[in-house]
Amino acid sequence: MTELDLSGLKCPLPVLRTRKALLSMAPGEKLHVVCTDPLAGIDVPNLIRETGDVLEEQKQEASRISFLIRKAGPSK
Repeated sequence: MTELDLSGLKCPLPVLRTRKALLSMAPGEKLHVVCTDPLAGIDVPNLIRETGDVLEEQKQEASRISFLIRKAGPSK
């Protein structure tokens, strides 16, 4: 699983970096993203809907929002 810590970055950077990471992943791979910008709680799920990938989990703990994303397509 790939980890992407985007703490401290303000939108749109978390979305742009999440998109870039997803583009380099193979189908079935997972990406764990951590953000601190509250707008990421809306923007990252919207990105995932646009790309067709799967949001497996979204959690908020204190000021950190984490996402577990699976790249769409059959796993190898």
